[in-house]
Amino acid sequence: MNKAHKHATDLQDYSGKEIHELIELALDVKKHPEKYSEALKGKTLAMWFEKASLRTRVSFEAGMTQLGGHGIYLATSTTHMAKASLADEIKCLSRYADIICARTYSHDTIIEMAKHSTVPVINALSDKHHPCQALADCMTVLEKIPNPANATIAYVGDGNNVCNSLIIVAKKLGIKINVATPKEYKPSVEPDLWTTNPKEAVENAQVVYTDVWVSMGEEAQKAEKTAKLKPYRVNSELIGNRYFMHCLPAERGKEVTDNVIDSGNSIVFDQAENRLHVQKALMLKLMQIK
Repeated sequence: MNKAHKHATDLQDYSGKEIHELIELALDVKKHPEKYSEALKGKTLAMWFEKASLRTRVSFEAGMTQLGGHGIYLATSTTHMAKASLADEIKCLSRYADIICARTYSHDTIIEMAKHSTVPVINALSDKHHPCQALADCMTVLEKIPNPANATIAYVGDGNNVCNSLIIVAKKLGIKINVATPKEYKPSVEPDLWTTNPKEAVENAQVVYTDVWVSMGEEAQKAEKTAKLKPYRVNSELIGNRYFMHCLPAERGKEVTDNVIDSGNSIVFDQAENRLHVQKALMLKLMQIK
């Protein structure tokens, strides 16, 4: 990885070669965890969390432990952030920790943290991007379809942070990505194909992906978004025999039906597991430890 990549905020400045190398490392970490069990011995990960979490928190904390390091979970409600300068807090934190991951409401917070940190900052989720999820997603797709030129992902639903990052990473790897959303919820990043018709998006796809219709922080829009996104529910008729992906947690019966998420073609738990491996690889790369 280019040493210029000090942080991982949205991956837009990473090349396809760099993304591919990162996923190759994640696959090796997954296959041979013993090779990396002391790679980050004595290192500390500071985990800055403004939002609730299960997969992100546990995969980062467990991952750092499995690399021989230590993770410190910081719920910002228990820190001085209500009265402190973010710049001041990050300058302090980067003197204590060797690397930082942050799960925030605003992407601007991630950018500000990276600006003032002297150690790598990883975006563990913001309102605009979720790069770690997208890396795990594309790793999972390539485990099933090793040649990216043969893979097409159809994302159906809300063009949110997950969708934005999935488009960025998939296109860099040469995986085609189609997106179907209502006009009001179109992603801010351009896919290979955008449509308002879910059937058009999935027509030539091998993988169908969806996410919750209402993200954390959007509770006031719940009724409106649910009404507009109902035609985008992934059911057995839409998906056929394609792989199904979801970043979880899923609201069963809303964006996806039970018979789809519980089917033999559902690879949602492979995705969830791969968060662990790809985040370990990302920490190793950013800290220039291979």
